[in-house]
Amino acid sequence: MLAARIMIALASLGLAATAARSEELRDFCPDRPGLGTPACTMDSGHFDVELGIADWTLDKTPDSRTDIVEAGQLLVRIGLTDSLEAQLGWTALGHVRTRDRSTGSVDRKSGIGDLTLALRQNLAGPDGSGFSLAVMPYATLPTGGAAIGAGEWSAGLLVPLSYDIGKGVQIGLTGQVEAAADSDRDGRHLAFGGIVGLSAPLSDALGATFEIAARRDGDPSGHSTEWLAGLSAGWMADDDLQLDAGANIGIHGAADVQLYLGVSRRF
Repeated sequence: MLAARIMIALASLGLAATAARSEELRDFCPDRPGLGTPACTMDSGHFDVELGIADWTLDKTPDSRTDIVEAGQLLVRIGLTDSLEAQLGWTALGHVRTRDRSTGSVDRKSGIGDLTLALRQNLAGPDGSGFSLAVMPYATLPTGGAAIGAGEWSAGLLVPLSYDIGKGVQIGLTGQVEAAADSDRDGRHLAFGGIVGLSAPLSDALGATFEIAARRDGDPSGHSTEWLAGLSAGWMADDDLQLDAGANIGIHGAADVQLYLGVSRRF
């Protein structure tokens, strides 16, 4: 499998580089949890594995109810230099259950997800402290099935930044522009949006983040604007291990609710 081969190659690269370096590491800065993207990058010669253990999304309309359950949402990040990292993302399993409210009929689909490749170049504050800024081009390959795969390649650019305002409180912003896959799985269209978040420590090991996200999608089947609110928390079990959980609520145009939990480990 292409995804598995790429993950093994990236992990081997990270392990080899890690063995060659023993200097003190920066504070662990995983992508999980939350809606936004951090501007920090992995230390050169090190990598992390971030795993979404379980993710449930509920989307209700007057005509139907859709439940989406995903497991094994994998993200591997490898530090290539002190300010540049490579990323690979893939979902091992997704199950979609849709019930028609008028007839009561139920449709079920299961399958794997698409493969996403990305590079994150930090331009200021690679450890994520003070003022931090990065650019992150990415591309998604249509390796997934009909259940949770887009059926067409897509590509985009993320621009995350963050700023410490004191006492561990941080403001984060993420801008995004994307050539997104059409819903009919044939072609691409423009989508763009942004996320603003406020993070604060609740203790030495526990932190929480509140976020608001907006996205404008120009799909040919119908343009839409989505607003989403999210609350998440991460607990550092040690310097290299984080456990997380979060919830997202649709404000306008988005799925009604999403609940998730996961784990991140640095090597």
